[in-house]
Order: sequence, then C-alpha cells, then structure tokens
Amino acid sequence: MRKAALLSLILIAAAGSAMAKPPVLVELYTAQGCASCAEANAHVGKLAERPGVLALTFPVDYWDYLGWTDTFAKPEFTERQKAYVTRLKLREPYTPQVVVDGRHEAPGLKTAEVDRLVRAAVGAPRNAPDMKFIGPRRVDVGSGRVPTGGAEVWLIRYDPRELEVAVKAGDNRGETVVQKNVVREIKRLGVWRGRPQAYRMTAAAEEGLKTVVVVQAAKGGRVLGVAQQGG
Repeated sequence: MRKAALLSLILIAAAGSAMAKPPVLVELYTAQGCASCAEANAHVGKLAERPGVLALTFPVDYWDYLGWTDTFAKPEFTERQKAYVTRLKLREPYTPQVVVDGRHEAPGLKTAEVDRLVRAAVGAPRNAPDMKFIGPRRVDVGSGRVPTGGAEVWLIRYDPRELEVAVKAGDNRGETVVQKNVVREIKRLGVWRGRPQAYRMTAAAEEGLKTVVVVQAAKGGRVLGVAQQGG
C-alpha cells in the first residue's frame, strides 16, 4: 500500500505539462437576503457553463439580521471572504462580490468587469502543481513553487444544480432566489510545501455534491491549482 502511494506521488510529480490546464476559479459571495444580488447570481450561473471556468456560489451570513436567515450560508464562507478583504486591502466585505483566482475582485453587478477579469485569467499562463484523485478519499498534489507565506490545500463540495429558494422575510420577501453551484462544504486539508504529498478527504455530508480541491496561497492568496473529481 505504501509503495503504491509512493509510486502515485512520483508519477504525479513527473507528469508536468501533460496535465490539462486547470480551470479559472470564480467565487461569488452573495446572500438570499441581498436585494441587489439577483443579477450577479444569474451572471455567475452563466459563467458556470463556460469552458475553462469553475464558478462557485458562496452564500454569506452577515445579512441574516435583516430578517431572513440564508438557508445555505455558513460562517466559514464569510471567513473565506474576509480573508480576501484583508489580502486585497478592501475596507469591508460586501455582496455581491466576485473573486477571480484569488487575485482580483469586482462587484458582481459590474458584469463587464467580471467578464474581463475572467477572460484575462483564462488566457494567463499557469504553473499549477499536478493534482490527481486516488479513489473517493484521497488527492495527490505534485511539486511546484510555493509562494511567500506558504500555501494551503482546500476541499470544496458544491451542489451543481440550479437551486430556487422562496424568501419569506427581509428585503427579498416574496421573491424566489435562484443560485447555481452553491458551495455546501469547505475544509482545509493541510499545508502544501512544494513537495508531492497525499491528502485524505472526508466523506461528503450530502449526496449529489461535486468535489473540488484547490491549492492556494495562504490566507486568501492567489489560487495555484484547481482539480475537480471526475471532471
């Protein structure tokens, strides 16, 4: 077993340019209680259909005080957005916000600016570590350059369906909020030090979720690599 794992890590370290270019990670920070988020939700839903793009919806909880408790929001999603606020030197978190590859951000309502950032990211050169899923509970990350401050490996699971939620209170009372690729779980698997390493993944808490692993500079830094299980 140990020899097989070692062989897998050696092979992934040697794969190099043979691996496909990883997708651009687009993160939408939104909320069911956000009255101005509908257009951004719809636009990110369209981005999710583009080749070379992985668009994910992260519902945040800081608008719950307006009268509607977001049915998908989790504190860890809000904490992830706050890390970007610090890294990108913003004044405060807001919705709708789009973050592209952990490098750039734009208001979700500025769809032309979001599209520009996504196009630039798709066309930019990549030097991502190779990543490979080994069965349902393990992912191997190959070698590469580690950014200053270190890097982390994150497990993300999302619902690929288009979900509709009837909001019964707050600013969106009486409206139906439509969201796609809603993140349901996020977990830090550990640090990545630039050497081939295997990471264990926990079982999904819900059926039907898709699994993504992201290698990213620490504390809300740039995204180095993205791999989707079965994708």
